[in-house]
Amino acid sequence: MFASLQSDEGNFLVNKYGVDVIKNDSIILIEENKYYLRSTAALRISKNLKGAWKLFYIFIIIPPAIRDFFYNIIANHRYKWFGKREACRIPTPGEKAKFL
Repeated sequence: MFASLQSDEGNFLVNKYGVDVIKNDSIILIEENKYYLRSTAALRISKNLKGAWKLFYIFIIIPPAIRDFFYNIIANHRYKWFGKREACRIPTPGEKAKFL
């Protein structure tokens, strides 16, 4: 399930787990009562996706400091490389069920 960090649900969860969102304003994954940040969160998510995305999980063997260095480069340039939409896409009813 997904929640925006700014939502009531997201705010509740970051407070519950003690995540400092000032320092960690990136992706946060909460799984089995533990939280994961940045590249670790993205890679743990990738192992649950379909298709070739699962293969990215192999990068979990790289130390987090190195992975996060590259994660931050991609995060800082994502709009330049992949573009930015003028408006957010409206989720389908099936996708809406995945949001807190």
